[in-house]
Amino acid sequence: MNGEIQQQQQRGAVLLEETFYIFNKKKTVYRVKLTEKGLSLQKESNGNSKSETIQLDDIVGCRCMRRKRRKSESCVCRPMTPGRRTGIAVVEQNSAEQDENDSSVYLYIYSYLLKKSRGVKSSTFKRDKMTITLRFRSFDHLEDNMREAQRWRLAIKCLIRNRPVPPVVLLPRDHLDQDFIAEIPNSGEERRLLVFVNPKSGSGRAKEIFERRVAPLLIDAELPYDLHLTQGPNDARRFVRQRHDLTTAYSDIIIVSGDGLMFEVINGLIERPDWESACQLGLGIIPGGSGNGLAKSISFAQGEPYSQNPVLVSALNVVKGHKSPMDLIRVETKSLITYSFLSIGWGLISDIDIESERLRAIGGQRFTVWSLARLVGLRTYRGRLSYCIAPGYRSAGNGPLLRRSTSENEAINNMSNGTTNGFNGNYRSQSCHEDLSAPLSLPIDKSPALRKRLNSTASSISEEFSVLEYEMDGEVLGETAAPDNNNPNGSRLRLDSFYSAKSRSSAFYSVAASSYHSLTLPDEQSPDPICMYGPASKLPSLTQPVPSNWTVIEGEFVMVHASYQSHIGADGYIAPDARPDDGVIWLVVIRAGASRSQLLQFLLGLSSGSHIHMPIVEMIPVTAFRLEPENVKSTGHITVDGELVDYGPIQAEVMPGMSRILTR
Repeated sequence: MNGEIQQQQQRGAVLLEETFYIFNKKKTVYRVKLTEKGLSLQKESNGNSKSETIQLDDIVGCRCMRRKRRKSESCVCRPMTPGRRTGIAVVEQNSAEQDENDSSVYLYIYSYLLKKSRGVKSSTFKRDKMTITLRFRSFDHLEDNMREAQRWRLAIKCLIRNRPVPPVVLLPRDHLDQDFIAEIPNSGEERRLLVFVNPKSGSGRAKEIFERRVAPLLIDAELPYDLHLTQGPNDARRFVRQRHDLTTAYSDIIIVSGDGLMFEVINGLIERPDWESACQLGLGIIPGGSGNGLAKSISFAQGEPYSQNPVLVSALNVVKGHKSPMDLIRVETKSLITYSFLSIGWGLISDIDIESERLRAIGGQRFTVWSLARLVGLRTYRGRLSYCIAPGYRSAGNGPLLRRSTSENEAINNMSNGTTNGFNGNYRSQSCHEDLSAPLSLPIDKSPALRKRLNSTASSISEEFSVLEYEMDGEVLGETAAPDNNNPNGSRLRLDSFYSAKSRSSAFYSVAASSYHSLTLPDEQSPDPICMYGPASKLPSLTQPVPSNWTVIEGEFVMVHASYQSHIGADGYIAPDARPDDGVIWLVVIRAGASRSQLLQFLLGLSSGSHIHMPIVEMIPVTAFRLEPENVKSTGHITVDGELVDYGPIQAEVMPGMSRILTR
């Protein structure tokens, strides 16, 4: 029997199948099938048939619920208001408020579908929540209905986590024991998240973002977590450095803040003696700061519509939990060694970043205000820039842009066809487009790959389910609550015990063994001496000359900015060709002589990437570089991931795939 089931899974056959009815429409049935591709929903009514498939990559979780006990004063036979939806109040299966007179079990399946934004002329897309509710009541006894619902729940959870479905789950009903779940090895949740929230990041809304928009999604996905509210600068860095059981207690670390907190966590991990295993922890980031460059870069690399709902798209990356490699950059100055994931800056952009800190209260708008101030008081800096061109790129002479050679592109394409889980070969939802270099807000006629996928999946699903939700509310499929205009995610909130509109804090205690209280280190874990570990450098020291095959530029510069992500901020599309794991540092160089109007055009072009075509901009792909300012007493700034470092000589080199980030 088990051999036949395994063959079915290998062939992609139907794993589970059930038929559901709607009693107020006697001639309508819904046949629901679970396959390795997704959840197939087939509607049969009056001889007509329509079918849709919700992709597994769009499903985040599922839960078994019970009907909530009615209040004593409520009337079960009260008349229905015409056009009014029949919302079902449900509670968790072990709640004391469950209705003992109803033996039904409700399986809630949570998914987020890619849909076109509303509006006839709209050319953007977004993720919308779709909750499918399956009511199991074929048996007279609760235990039998719960067993059936749990079969579906376990099978779906295994599939969305890329694990094989246990054969016992797929056995025929008459072969199942009442306690069949106990026979499944490792049926529990293997992931546990450590969540860092900086309550003062950006405009101070990070804690609210987590409470109202992230925690409910973690509950839907049944992901346990521990929360740590940072107390000040380098608090997270100290925590991950000193927590002895970090690599065994947690599978992933989640940041709800800006890029600065991610910088702390990454360097704290590399300050651990077990840095190699610590760097294998998945790192997730949810935008809650001013810059949010990494969050935007990850979504951009996967073709996700970040701009429509940054928090939701980033939280879905965390929930899906695929670990993709990300390059880190080893940075060396005269006084320190640190690791960077975003950028190194000298000149105009760094001056704007650091000097606008006094306007942090206004959020991301501080960069716009201070950009104008810096253009008025324009500075130039004299120094020397040395670099090693990345393999596979040709020399551009005096040209502004270097491109990979044809042979190098073919090699990358061959790599992307392999089985790696990086950005060059990771699995993407079929509702996402493949043209990663194109802007996300393309008109439909300019994005044929996206249009084709949407026409075959999300668009038709959106139209069909907007009807099916109304037809099936209260019986089989669909949402179970009216829209809430205050919901920041734009989806309906379920008005039940585990997510109450009146008491949002109830959501934070629903996942078993989760902790919403700020964690502290045990008393016995005294601070250890700080030592930066990590792989050895292949570069000469800062006091030694650079290798003879490096290119050297000397002169006056407006700015030199090294970026290894596509975005340095939500609107800073600085390196369009960059990917988190491509092994390349992109140097953006502007030399002295550029006019203020040209620099204004450059800053405006950062939002669309059009700046790379300007004659004043040089884009140089390298694997290592050294920057040596001539006047160390200058009023300028050098930044690493937005953090100020000593003004003076600095060099950097790529450490390919050193860390892991969470993606879809």
